[in-house]
This record gives sequence, structure tokens and C-alpha cells, in this order.
Amino acid sequence: MFGRVLIVGGNDQMLGAPVMAGTSSLRMGAGLVQLAVPRGILAAALSVTPELIGLALSNTGGSKALLQAADVAGSVVIGPGLGKSPQAAVRLSQLVRLEKPMVVDADALNILAAGRRWPSYFKAHAVLTPHPGEMSRLAKLIGRSGVPADQPGRIDIATAAANAFGQVIVLKGYQTVVADGQRVYINTTGDSSLSKAGTGDVLSGIVGTLLAQKMSGFDAAACAVWIHGKAGEMAGRRLGRRCVLAADVIDSLPQAIAEYENLGLG
Repeated sequence: MFGRVLIVGGNDQMLGAPVMAGTSSLRMGAGLVQLAVPRGILAAALSVTPELIGLALSNTGGSKALLQAADVAGSVVIGPGLGKSPQAAVRLSQLVRLEKPMVVDADALNILAAGRRWPSYFKAHAVLTPHPGEMSRLAKLIGRSGVPADQPGRIDIATAAANAFGQVIVLKGYQTVVADGQRVYINTTGDSSLSKAGTGDVLSGIVGTLLAQKMSGFDAAACAVWIHGKAGEMAGRRLGRRCVLAADVIDSLPQAIAEYENLGLG
């Protein structure tokens, strides 16, 4: 009833990223979150958040079990800690062929950006969540070079990418931009508390839960960035902005959700 989310990512050097995405997804209210990571790190990942359900991935890349897990999930999040190995590319290629609500983040974006054009086989109904560096690599697929620093330029490139790819774009940064080609939302929450590695993985998990709970891509993205930013602010007030870790943002999600609801936004 509350959504089933599949998180796909992780490698030997980046165990934390998919765990943070999965943990934030649970904290956001998903009923069940399955964590698909390489077999060698699965036990360690589940020891961090034992409420997650594990799926061990083999070294071959392709996986019937992965596709079966994606089929029963309400949404898929792919990218946190994924890496850019041939196996990672195979998993990404398998999943984006599915007509499924999806969050594409981190190295999944970098793998897509390495191609000459946006793949014609991309059938997922996705929210792409690039930071400016990832957006600059994706921009090459639409004939752009780099990401403007000014907000009108950021809005323009996010809108152009949304139109070209047919997906929702979340261009992260100060006043995060959400665009679907027709609409634009400029986020008003968040501060430097979110300028730590791992906070983007937290956002991916939040978006994944909202997609699994049947929100549209644009609405899920706009809601998620507001709550994520507010949770960062709350963690910063409690701990000091420079001291906030991604896990602290997850811990602040209940209060951020409550404020969102109290303001009548949800």
C-alpha cells in the first residue's frame, strides 16, 4: 500500500551510497525497499539498515532476478554507487528498457552521457537527478557545453534536456531546478548543510518513494527537493551546517515531512 522501491547500485568502493538511498526511501514512508548490490557487499550493506531487503547481484551484469525485482517494484532507483563497469552498464541498459517509474542518478547518468546520443531504447518514465558536473556531461547529448551558473541559464538547460530526453530533470544546486519541458519549479529550501557526499543519494531515495506511491514524475521531484532541502536545514540548525552528514539529513526527514504537511503542501 505504501510503495515498493528497488535500489540498484553499489560497488566495492561505494557501499554507502545505495544504503543511504534505501534508508531514506524507508524513512520517507515506502512499505518495502529492496537493495540490489553486488554479492560481495550485500551483507555489509544490510548490516547498516537491516530493514532493507537484499538482492545479491552477480559479476555477469545481466540478471533475470533483477528484472523480476524491477517488475514487482513500484519504482526503481538506479545509480547510487553504481560505478561505470561493463556490468553496471548492462544493468542500466536492462532496466531503462522497462516502462517503469524510475530515478536515474550518479554513475547511471555518467554511463548514459558517455554515449553519442540519448538511447532510443530508453522506455522508463524517469526523473534524472544530475548535479552540475553530471549535467555538463549530459549536455553534450543536446549540443550544449557546460552548465551556466546563472539561474536563467540553469532553467534553460534543464528545460532543453527535459524536452530532448522526454524525462523530468532535477538540476541540483542552490535553488534546485525541476523541469519537465513545459513546467519549471524552483526550490526554495536547502543550504550548505547539503554540500556533503551522500546527500544526493538521500534525495534519490525520497524521489523513488514518491514515485512508488503513484505521484507523477514532476510532482514527485518538486515535493522531494523541498522536503530534502528542509531536512538539510533542520539538520544544520541542530548540528551546525559544516557538521551535517547525509545520515543526519535522513534523521531529519520526519520533521521535514511534518512541516510540509502543516503548510498544506501535501
